[in-house]
Order: sequence, then structure tokens, then C-alpha cells
Amino acid sequence: MPDTIPLPSPLPSLVAQADRLIDLGVAELAGLSADEVRSFAAKADGGTTESGAEGGAEGSLLAVHPGALPASALAPLLRHAERPGFVVTDMPDVDLFAPTGVELPDGPLYLVDGADRGDRMSNWSPDEALPALTAEGRTPMLLTEGMHWVLQTPDVLVRNHCFMTIGSRLRKANGSWDARTPAIWISNGTGRDGRERRDAPKIGWCWWNNRHTWLGFASTTGRRPGA
Repeated sequence: MPDTIPLPSPLPSLVAQADRLIDLGVAELAGLSADEVRSFAAKADGGTTESGAEGGAEGSLLAVHPGALPASALAPLLRHAERPGFVVTDMPDVDLFAPTGVELPDGPLYLVDGADRGDRMSNWSPDEALPALTAEGRTPMLLTEGMHWVLQTPDVLVRNHCFMTIGSRLRKANGSWDARTPAIWISNGTGRDGRERRDAPKIGWCWWNNRHTWLGFASTTGRRPGA
């Protein structure tokens, strides 16, 4: 019988998430005051999703717009096994991976509903996963959204059960898509990562048409501006 995959902890309330972003320095990095972030979270905590379901503490993730705070700034704030996160050396252009096929609310803060790690799609390629998610009425997570998820519930990262964030892609100068697609997983401390980074959260990439048994596809049911 296969091992049971540990599920991530439920997301904290939006007010608690706001406090964590403030404590970690995320708000300051994004040019936001503590009062702005707390006020947004307090108002949104009583909001509703487009489908009419209650939002707030019931599974909504508080995210900073990638235009206000890029992935490279978030990476060092991630933690796993007391190790800080990092971006792989061959992805110096990580901040150029932009939202693709995803409409983001205006403003520096917004909510992400129905986060799912996509374990059921492990060993799928991004090319296979994207149409399946679309058919389910879901959209793939952005890299920065996945990083916010790890900030709030670090146990979402489980060795051998991590995730890709294919809502962020890079358009090359000639108009074609870069075949790299972002993912978040746990470093083994080998190669250019360095032994000191073993068990650290790793921001890396995989090829668009490749499959990986240890990567699912993080997705969401939608995004909204809050209250």
C-alpha cells in the first residue's frame, strides 16, 4: 500500500496571515504599511467569493501582487527545516516570469481561493496539466502565490510531494515561450545548491514537456480583490 501523502495545514485567518507578512518584513519590502495590510485583511475576512461562499479564514490566501514584490525578494524569507529559501543559480531571470493566462486584481494585495497542491497530477508534464486544470475550472498558481503559501503554511512543502507553479511563464524576445517552468521544492544539497542548502526551500524550474514524480501542480479556484 502506498504511503499516505501528508496534507498541508489549513491556512490561518487572513488577520493572522497579515501579521505574519508584517513580522517577516514582507509588507515593508512591498512598500506597504502594517496598517494597510491589517486593514485589508480585516475587511476581507468577512468577504465572500464570487460563488457566494464565505471567504476569509476558510481557505483564502493573502498574496502580494508580483508587481509590488517579486519572487527574488520572497525567496530568502521561505523556511524549511530552519533553512532559508533560495533561487537556483541558473534562474537569474526569475522575476521576468510573469502571470500568464491569469487575471490579477488591481492593487498590491489580493486573495487566492481554493489553493490545492495538485498531488494527483504528479508525474504529469505542464503541457498535460494545464488543460486538465482549465477543464476543472481551476487556474495554475503563480510562482509568487506558491511562495506566499509556503510562507503561511511551511508544511505545504513535503519532500517528494512538492509543486510546480505554471501560472508564471517567460516570453522570449522572439515571441516564443521559454521552456522553463517555475517550481518550488526541497533541495537535496547536491551540485550547485551546496551541502549547506540541504532541506532548504528551492525555487527552480523544469522543462514544459517533462514529467516529475515528485512535483504536482499548484492551482486555485480564483482570485479576488478582497472586500
